[in-house]
Amino acid sequence: MATSKTAKPAAKATKPATDAVQPTVKTTPAKNVNNGSSSFQPYVSKKGEEYMSKGQLAHFANILGSLKNDLMSDIERTVHTMQDEQTVFADPNDRASQETDMALELRNRDRERKLVKKIEETLDRIKADDYGFCDKCGIEIGIQRLEARPTATLCIDCKTLEELREKQVAK
Repeated sequence: MATSKTAKPAAKATKPATDAVQPTVKTTPAKNVNNGSSSFQPYVSKKGEEYMSKGQLAHFANILGSLKNDLMSDIERTVHTMQDEQTVFADPNDRASQETDMALELRNRDRERKLVKKIEETLDRIKADDYGFCDKCGIEIGIQRLEARPTATLCIDCKTLEELREKQVAK
């Protein structure tokens, strides 16, 4: 014969645990964004702040200015390094290696020169109050995208479409 068991009544809560450990909410300080060799504090928008306000424009002008200064010092250092390394090697392999290094440095310097030009154009756009909006569709590019790539002229959607078209043409 089966005996039925009855459930025991639940124990009464005696008193709330006041010594219980409260969960800690860990807050991390704002991270510096590293863009190339410059790092900066990300922009924190104020409540109700208009997109591309004077504060935001000044923030991006500072980022671009420091990036330009870093590039200019790199270019200058490259020029001095190339001038210092002008030695004539008797061994053809050493000479070929030096010429390859020089060609790579010149290519990098040309790339940096183009980036400096693009930074100057972007600074001109900031002065003309034409910064932060997509060249194709006119919508906001976005603060985070601009902090990642301050010279961006297209929103992420237009840039993605452009890259897809380039990929299709390359096939």
